[in-house]
Amino acid sequence: MRTSGILLPIFSLPNSYGIGTLGKEAYDFVDFLEKCHQTYWQVLPIGPTSYGDSPYQSFSVFAGNPYFIDFDLLKEEGLLEESDYDEYLDESLSIDYGKIYNTRYLVLRRAYSKFDIKLLKNFEKENSDWLEDFSLFMTLKDYHHGVSFLEWKDEYKFRNKKALSSFKKEHLDDVNFWKFTQYYFFKQWNALRVYANSKGIKIIGDMPIYTALDSSDVWSNPNLFQLGSDLKPKLVAGCPADDFAPLGQLWGNPLYDYKAMKETNYAWWVRRVEVSIKLFDTIRIDHFRGFEAYFAIPATDSDALRGKWKKGPNVALFNAIKNALGEVDIIAENLGFLTEGVHKMLKRLGYPGMKILEFGFDPKGDSEHMPHYLTPNDVVYTGTHDNPPVRAWYDSLNNEEKAFLHEYLYFNNPYEVGNELIRAALASVCNLAIIPFWDYLQKGAEARINTPSVLGGNWTFRIEKNDMNKDLCAYIAKLTKAYRRCEIE
Repeated sequence: MRTSGILLPIFSLPNSYGIGTLGKEAYDFVDFLEKCHQTYWQVLPIGPTSYGDSPYQSFSVFAGNPYFIDFDLLKEEGLLEESDYDEYLDESLSIDYGKIYNTRYLVLRRAYSKFDIKLLKNFEKENSDWLEDFSLFMTLKDYHHGVSFLEWKDEYKFRNKKALSSFKKEHLDDVNFWKFTQYYFFKQWNALRVYANSKGIKIIGDMPIYTALDSSDVWSNPNLFQLGSDLKPKLVAGCPADDFAPLGQLWGNPLYDYKAMKETNYAWWVRRVEVSIKLFDTIRIDHFRGFEAYFAIPATDSDALRGKWKKGPNVALFNAIKNALGEVDIIAENLGFLTEGVHKMLKRLGYPGMKILEFGFDPKGDSEHMPHYLTPNDVVYTGTHDNPPVRAWYDSLNNEEKAFLHEYLYFNNPYEVGNELIRAALASVCNLAIIPFWDYLQKGAEARINTPSVLGGNWTFRIEKNDMNKDLCAYIAKLTKAYRRCEIE
């Protein structure tokens, strides 16, 4: 069946508290999606963010972001009074992460002071393989004033059992606070997902391929990464040079030791996917080509020019996942430089890949992202969180590129470019089309979620409450019906 959905991060939802949460407005958005005859809501990664605020650099690949815990829902459970958080009212349409960091945990600790710790028992048991490490990691991080675990005292950095046991006893209340944040994140998330599914809405989650270096994942499983005896990476992740980045991209993430992972039949990855399928109906795995071959850059380098491609686990990792968990609904982010080996891997696995219309209109060249090359197994987007909104993208084109776009899509009015690209996506043969909500809103550069390789100013865009209005819903529903992406009544 042909279906469609909308991309909107949780943090972009509207409310009065500075950042989107899992509260009323999330449920309102689900209702909006249902009325628009959508089938999917795609979100960005939902893990706790670290410095730079990127959801792709998280303190844990298993944990949820405490920023998304809704205060009003905690109030309904008797854990907060409105006076505990009304001083932090913030209607801003741009997220101030510094302010959020300095205020949100104050409120959550007020809620924790009224929490019955006995409620954690079953949650601890179900998530013991990551929850203990994460909660202790975050407590230690606070104790060390937020610095990377590589700068901690050696007994903590290298996980001396006696030292960690003593520290945990002395700081048990703080450790339990972090468990409390996870308990309520998962409680609120699971309730939202159940509601969405009851309305016929499936959630597409986003899984970064790599972990952050400063994370509980690396700290608690150093044997699974290519690290030296000092726990510093020998090689780090990135991308080779191209026309857009002449020095390449140096991401800095530690690389997996796939040889060590293979010895456990990729148990860490299996567990990671197992946790994710409890949260999402479909998983979009970022930088999927890295499983066929990954780009390894000397950790001491300041650019990516000396990086080299190294073979990844290929289909073996996904066979292990399938054998342990059965069929998992996965979308492969297959953008960037793709070799024949990557194409073969994707073909063997059968996962749908992605096509981005903003990449598809070069008047002097050819592109697999052009609408006439799309296939039913592709998931088509106008753009992603890493691309400018369609209107801003159009403004960046030169006259020749604009002329070609007008000729190809057969329209004249530049102000209609957003609608035309949306129509091209929905009209395509792809079984699934995902449209970023900012493109439906006809937003420009002010709504850009992320500019890759640029520090600061990213991940801050929020919608307004009245953006989920009847007129827009009727328009989306009309297009969805016209291109047969929902049942025709």
